Amino acid sequence: MTENPEKENPKRKIPRRDLLRLTIAGSGAVAVGALLPRPTPAQSVDMKDKRRARYRADSAEVRDFYRVNSYPGAR
Repeated sequence: MTENPEKENPKRKIPRRDLLRLTIAGSGAVAVGALLPRPTPAQSVDMKDKRRARYRADSAEVRDFYRVNSYPGAR
């Protein structure tokens, strides 16, 4: 009468195929993590440049804008 050796040793063994699948899945997760974009630090803002006017109020483009859009007082 031979007994089943697995009944004597209740430890669970990981089959080779499952170990291979786990290794491949772990490698895939690491590869995907490496491809994800990393946040870049924000550029510093110079407050002097931020507050300065970006157009000249007496330029031809500004006068044309107010003339074409018929704002009162810009004639």
